Amino acid sequence: MPNQKFISRAAGFCLAAIILLPVQSLRAESSSDTDRLAKLEHAVEQLQKRNAELEKEVSSLKKQTASTVAPPAEGPTKKHVAYDGKTYVEKNVVAPPEKQPVYVLPRGPEIKLTLGGFIQVNFEDGDVSAFEGRFGLTALKDRFRLRRARINLTGEFAENFDFKIEGDFENSDGISSSRTAFSGTDIFVNWHQYPEAQIKVGQWKAPFGLEQTTPDTSLFTIERSLPTGAITPERQLGVQLWGKPFTNIWPEEKDLLTYYAGIFNGNGRNTTINDNNNFMAAGRIELLPFKGKIFGQDSSLKLGADVLNSRDDKGTNISQTLNLLVNADGSLSPFVLPGADERTAWSADAWLNIGPFDLIGEYLAEDVDGRTVAGHAPGFNNFDPSGYYIQGSYFIIPKKLQAVVKWEALDPDQVNSDNIHSITAGLNYYIHGDSIKLMANYIHTWSRFRETHPQFGDDNFDEVIMRLQLMF
Repeated sequence: MPNQKFISRAAGFCLAAIILLPVQSLRAESSSDTDRLAKLEHAVEQLQKRNAELEKEVSSLKKQTASTVAPPAEGPTKKHVAYDGKTYVEKNVVAPPEKQPVYVLPRGPEIKLTLGGFIQVNFEDGDVSAFEGRFGLTALKDRFRLRRARINLTGEFAENFDFKIEGDFENSDGISSSRTAFSGTDIFVNWHQYPEAQIKVGQWKAPFGLEQTTPDTSLFTIERSLPTGAITPERQLGVQLWGKPFTNIWPEEKDLLTYYAGIFNGNGRNTTINDNNNFMAAGRIELLPFKGKIFGQDSSLKLGADVLNSRDDKGTNISQTLNLLVNADGSLSPFVLPGADERTAWSADAWLNIGPFDLIGEYLAEDVDGRTVAGHAPGFNNFDPSGYYIQGSYFIIPKKLQAVVKWEALDPDQVNSDNIHSITAGLNYYIHGDSIKLMANYIHTWSRFRETHPQFGDDNFDEVIMRLQLMF
């Protein structure tokens, strides 16, 4: 029994131990977690307190900085040196904002669109424009002259069309001959799918005359010759077929031959009506028989020929760019027909270039015959004006300084001894090619009519012309 009793007690003690051990362990763990939490809470309090102290320090530092240093400038800055009466002080100041670029975009489907133009300003002194027949009754005064001020827009389409729109601010507006107004010059559309046969419609210079069709900005003298202005037509409204026949069949000689053939109203530019039901026909052929080297210099020879026919009615100006009518004192003015006519003109030209040397010559002639229309006589006698010029030029300083000499003559063929001759000597200084160019010409003119009729006054005239040209 005692043993049984002892065993029962031992079992009870063991069971009690098994139960009490986890409980004590739980108590110990519970006590440990409580301590841990207390420590964490204390650490957080310390951190919050330290954070508050740091915020106070930062705020104090900001106030001190603000009282001694200017606030940073808004936007980009640049250095500016100023004098305060004792010394020079360098400061950062706000730079003005950069202007954003403005973009102009084509409205249509053009693949290319170019804006350009040029300005030519003259100073003319002496017997102004006497070489154009402006003396005596038509004499002009010394002047500054805005010779040309043009702006143009050119473009090209993927469908093989190109175009040009150009206007000039230097034209009479019809209100006063001393005023200027904007008017159209070149306005055309050209279809160029086939280089051998292109079609051009609109308004531009009719294909007649080498000097006349040479761009204004590329001339070696300030003004064109009197024969060119008296006989060649101005810009016209019409249609033209033109091209280079050897472009594809002989690419190496594509410039060997160029042709132009067109029909036009014949009564000038910017007109809404034709003077009659007839059209002016004009054509030009250019031949480049030589292009190579002479004396080691790039050289070429260019030949040209032109023909023109037109039937004009009363009131049409047949000297649209200069003067042709002989006045009582031998001076010239525009020839406005007093009656109907038929005129046929032709010309031939040659241009030889050998490195810095150019020699250009052109001869022009015209037959002007009166026509009786509806019983009305023409009111003038038939006449056959003709003229020519020869021009030589040489670059004294390559591509910079060029000397030019030109001799020209016009026979209006309306009265005896009505010839006018001129000689021009000039210098051209190319600051940036034709884009920026200075030109100076001295022109001496003889009037054969005045020489044989001294009662009308001087028969020799002198003029100096200077020009600034700028292209953009």
